[in-house]
Amino acid sequence: MQNIKIFAHRGSKGTHPENTIAAFQKAAETGADGIEFDVHLSADGELVIIHDETLDRTTSLTGYVKDHSSQELKTGDAGVKYAKKFTGERIPFLREVFDWAKGNDLLMNVEIKTDKLAYDGIEQKIIDSIRHHKMEQRVILSSFNHQSIEKVKLLAPELERALLFEGLPDNLEQILRDKQESGFHPDKNSLTEATNEIAKTLGYKVRPWVANEEADIIKLAKMGVDVIMTDFPEMALKALKSWQANG
Repeated sequence: MQNIKIFAHRGSKGTHPENTIAAFQKAAETGADGIEFDVHLSADGELVIIHDETLDRTTSLTGYVKDHSSQELKTGDAGVKYAKKFTGERIPFLREVFDWAKGNDLLMNVEIKTDKLAYDGIEQKIIDSIRHHKMEQRVILSSFNHQSIEKVKLLAPELERALLFEGLPDNLEQILRDKQESGFHPDKNSLTEATNEIAKTLGYKVRPWVANEEADIIKLAKMGVDVIMTDFPEMALKALKSWQANG
């Protein structure tokens, strides 16, 4: 039976504050195969792990990530808004996540967040950090901004890259043929068996996001996707194991 992997979306986001070391650590403890997280740039060029362009929703700080220095970002609390017991959880930087990852063998899907704001040079900075920490074999770089993926292809052709989609264009097959990347990351509601087959035939690994219900986990598993991204890795692993045992 195909080995379907489980990636924890922004870490174990369903049970821990998203995109924090605590959420990543929980994902590792549950036995997830990988984690997915998002990267922005601070005012002084640090690679910051956070989903939104702004700090307001998930941290004690306000305003745009790009307008804060790394020193200012270090003062932010990324746990207290999720639950009081996570008070003091910090906004991590990419180098800190890579340092932490040396203690495990998780794969890491790093999303380059250039779909709303242009971060000049972010692709090269991420590549430099991957190489410095020797994480070349463990990282998949993805983005909704396919120009960022093109940049990575030019700068670091050896790194694994993936195209992110929310909703699928009519000319998807042509895009996948033209781009010739490794990963196809559609939202789960847009992925059909036919689209999955097209992507697979073209040599893509299919990694839909985000499945948080047992029924959706099983549906995607039956399609034969390569990775299922979820906010609840513990639940997803149990559902997958149960389905495989009964299959």
